[in-house]
Amino acid sequence: MTEKNRYDSFILGVCLVIGLGLLGFLLGNALIQFKQSDRTVTVKGLSEREYEADIVIWPIQFTTVGNELEDLYSAIDQSAESIQTFLQNAGIKQEEITVSTPAIVDKSAQQYGNESTLLFRYTASQSVTVYSDNIKAVRTVMGKLSELGKQGIVLTGENYESQTEYIFTRLNDVKPDMIEEATKKAREVAEKFALDSKSKLGKIKSASQGQFSISPRDKNNPHIKQIRVVSTISYFLSD
Repeated sequence: MTEKNRYDSFILGVCLVIGLGLLGFLLGNALIQFKQSDRTVTVKGLSEREYEADIVIWPIQFTTVGNELEDLYSAIDQSAESIQTFLQNAGIKQEEITVSTPAIVDKSAQQYGNESTLLFRYTASQSVTVYSDNIKAVRTVMGKLSELGKQGIVLTGENYESQTEYIFTRLNDVKPDMIEEATKKAREVAEKFALDSKSKLGKIKSASQGQFSISPRDKNNPHIKQIRVVSTISYFLSD
């Protein structure tokens, strides 16, 4: 082997050693950076507010009994008219009031055995429903229902169909502020975690917004709604 060939081989060997060393350094540094980028913290931010409902749906259900269908229908029509008059005198608009079709039950068709035990053959039920955005006025009228009882109207309210419903329709209006608040609170928690762990808080890795929930504040104030949302956010951490 000539002197020139030995020199070329030496140079090639040196280059290979340097190249392998540099490659190892780069790979090791990349692995360290990868592990650092994999350090994250996941936190939750809550936004919770109270708003009054926008719409009230108030069914007033009543019943009457009798043995003659003609008299029964007359009695139930009279009760429905009395309820509508009562509501309008209390400030409820006519267009906010609807009357359902009466439901008639023939007890003799359901009776097994001696029909002579039946005091009244027919039972009729009907609902007068208020659909209004004037929550305050409707709730005031609710406290005066005893006046209808004094007129001989039998009110029923035990079944599901006669329950009052309060609806909040402005969710899209309050969403942006609540999401912003939930995100801000989540970051505050993440910053506290980073400080306690002697780390620096980085950018957001991932974020998910939970579903908004709407529920009555309590059973005594169903017209006041509690709106709630939880945001879950993951942040990168670095030294």
